[in-house]
Amino acid sequence: PPMSDVPTRARATRPRRRRSLAPYLFLAPFFAFFAIFWVYPIGYSFVLSFLNTRRRPWTLDWDFNWGRLVQDEFFWNALGNTMTILVVQVPIMLAFATLLAVAFQSDLLKAKGFFRFAFFAPLVLGAVPYSAVFRLIFNDQFGILNYGLAALGLPTVSWLFENTPAMVTIMIAMTWRWTGYNAVILLSGLQSIPLTLYEAAKIDGAGPFAQFFRITLPLLRPVLLFCFVLSTIGTLQLFTEPWLITTTGPGNATETLVTYLYKTGFRSFNFGYASAIAYTVAIIAAAFSLLQIRLVGGREVER
Repeated sequence: PPMSDVPTRARATRPRRRRSLAPYLFLAPFFAFFAIFWVYPIGYSFVLSFLNTRRRPWTLDWDFNWGRLVQDEFFWNALGNTMTILVVQVPIMLAFATLLAVAFQSDLLKAKGFFRFAFFAPLVLGAVPYSAVFRLIFNDQFGILNYGLAALGLPTVSWLFENTPAMVTIMIAMTWRWTGYNAVILLSGLQSIPLTLYEAAKIDGAGPFAQFFRITLPLLRPVLLFCFVLSTIGTLQLFTEPWLITTTGPGNATETLVTYLYKTGFRSFNFGYASAIAYTVAIIAAAFSLLQIRLVGGREVER
């Protein structure tokens, strides 16, 4: 090409390069904040899990924290309490949420918008006032629940100072707060099911129960699995209810993994061991997430 065209082409390529760099410049602040407040803390926490932070200066000790984790009875107690809530409370909550979602979609229900908001509203409340209200409701001396039991001639219960009632209190509070949230998610799954399937089932003589177990539940299974994984991760991160309602008591009866992590890190200042606990929680959560991907992905492949 003529030499006179070279400067012209060079000038033409400069705006193109600027346009190609513009999106990265706009994204640069996000990536900077992401690296500072997410990547760095996650990586530093992983390094801390292999450090002995009980003495100064901190020293590298590969099995100091992870070895203690295997032998720590308080950790296993917290893990057992967390798994108890996971196994008992989550299925009950999702069962209620499924029934609520079906009711929200029913033609028999009037003022659907009001009821959907009413059951979703507990999630809007702040954690502190919601926990304070439940602590008052389940108070041994002047709580409305024990007052109602006494009015019916039934024995009162020491809800916050006995092991099993305290755990039941936590489960009831969590169910009250999160059932409506899961019901809204399940409702979106119900609305994606074609109505023609139900019309065909009615023509074939299938009743409401047969439609629910033969059509609704099978087609709702991916959304149920999604809610199950979300609820599982939330349960593994459970902190608010046991900390504010029962103060992880009586004793350590309602201690969870995250409350134990908090005490270890910010009361005992053993950041290395707290980091090991945090990564254990993350590994368990990742295992359940992979289970969900495998189950849902496998069913998608079969279809």
